[in-house]
Amino acid sequence: MNNTLYIVVPCYNEEAVLTETTKRLTEKLTRMVNQGLISSESRICYVDDGSRDKTWELIEKLNKENSFVYGIKCSRNRGHQNALLAGLMTVKDLCDCAISMDADLQDDIEVLDEFMQKYNEGCHIVYGVRSSRKTDTFFKKFTAQSFYKLMAGLGVDIVYNHADYRLMSKRALEELEGYKEVNLFLRGIVPLIGFKTDVVTYERHERFAGESKYPLKKMLAFAFDGITSFSVKPIRMIFTTGIFIFLISILLLIYCIIGYFQGNTTQGWASIMVSIWAIGGLLLLSVGIVGEYIGKLYMETKARPRFIVDTLLRENGAKEDGIADKH
Repeated sequence: MNNTLYIVVPCYNEEAVLTETTKRLTEKLTRMVNQGLISSESRICYVDDGSRDKTWELIEKLNKENSFVYGIKCSRNRGHQNALLAGLMTVKDLCDCAISMDADLQDDIEVLDEFMQKYNEGCHIVYGVRSSRKTDTFFKKFTAQSFYKLMAGLGVDIVYNHADYRLMSKRALEELEGYKEVNLFLRGIVPLIGFKTDVVTYERHERFAGESKYPLKKMLAFAFDGITSFSVKPIRMIFTTGIFIFLISILLLIYCIIGYFQGNTTQGWASIMVSIWAIGGLLLLSVGIVGEYIGKLYMETKARPRFIVDTLLRENGAKEDGIADKH
């Protein structure tokens, strides 16, 4: 079996974990090579997303010491999804399949064998799905499950409890290249590719070291990007709500006219002010949501590069000029 596997690992300020991550992944890949699951040409590809610490210096050091380690340096910080795409698009011509994962060792690397077995059975995409959320706090568990249910309710084809731990074949990567979205939400894009897929379940571990790069603010922004990038239902909900409020206003008008002729009118300043504020707030909310869609259209029409690779590290510190995303 001559399957060349590249493991793509986006990194942002991950100097605290990279040495241990490299050690464990190297041991795992060595075992897989010895078992004949993957080729000896398989590699670990770290993607530095404009880190502010010594992540890139550490990647350069690991690259010189470890033949498994490659490195990609983005020209600036563009976010996790863009860094991941930069890695996948850079290695797609070098591998038979690629597995994306986080650098914090929370994804169970022992299931890499299962990923490759599914690939050998003809699967082009294999999703890593969490079997439980025992390591999450109540708040994290509640918000994550609510997000997946909301996305499903809005009609988005998304794999429940799947993040970005997945295998993609070379063919799937080539098809992914055809998706031009600037506002990236790979968890929603990848299922659109199709082909034969399967799932590998695993237990997610505690973070080995360092801090999470997804605080609440970023999690909410990520969720909002996913919703507005893949569903127009919020706009339809606004339209439906507008019709409903308009019908209620007509009924209230009829009620007020009848009351006027019956002599039951009562002047009420409070009810008028509450109505004005309620409708005003609803209008502002509606305009904000519609504006978000218009803003995304604005970003898409400019078609700016989603990433620019500054440097590509190959064997023994050999460097190549980076490439820009021209897809």
